[in-house]
Amino acid sequence: MDQTPPFDFDELFDSDYLYFYEPMLNDERSDATVDLLWELLELRPGMAVLDLACGHGRIANRLAARGCQVTGLDASTVFLERASADAEAAGVTVDYRHGDMRDLPFADASLDRIVCVFTAFGYFDDDGNRTVLLEAARVLRPGGRFYADQHHLLSMVRNWQEEFSLRRDGDWMIDEHDYDAATGRTINERTILRDGRSRTLHYFVRTLTGPEWRDWLHQAGFSSAALYGEGGSELTMDSRRLIVVGAR
Repeated sequence: MDQTPPFDFDELFDSDYLYFYEPMLNDERSDATVDLLWELLELRPGMAVLDLACGHGRIANRLAARGCQVTGLDASTVFLERASADAEAAGVTVDYRHGDMRDLPFADASLDRIVCVFTAFGYFDDDGNRTVLLEAARVLRPGGRFYADQHHLLSMVRNWQEEFSLRRDGDWMIDEHDYDAATGRTINERTILRDGRSRTLHYFVRTLTGPEWRDWLHQAGFSSAALYGEGGSELTMDSRRLIVVGAR
């Protein structure tokens, strides 16, 4: 019987997360991501776009600056407060909402595009993860598109790292990884060493293969699903990232 492992959501997506990841998620990388979204999704000013699991708004605010009508939805109040503050500082308007990606607060067929960036998918059991896609299909207009990216499972397993760490100003974030082949989940224990304190938390990610992405999207009501490697390149065994674009 599948037992869902622990997931310490509030402890994972907090100020420590922003502290350690912000140097990696810099302006250059964020701008490149938005350029890619603009190309793969054929975005245009005025489109209604949902940034699903928007985090601290680095993508949503940039899309708004390009003229999209953007809503950002996230379950972390810490992230939403930062996103709203950054939007105000940048002089852009984004409708930031606290919510659950399995129950989207939008009418049927009301959105043009949905983006789910930086491994923001796969945090529930399979029923929950499928519900996210069903909800995305429900709120997208005919012809709408859904974008998600994750680690590419084939490359991740071939180059498996039992430990990953980030250091910033003498502080450490250390992840220890295990892979559950029966469920397709990476099971993670994270230790934070910051400002003389130590804490440990747990989380997991359901990492889909390319064929699984296609099957799940079709079953959710999408008409097609295109797969890419990082930067929109051809997906190969060596691609570190897997990008999927589902068309409604």
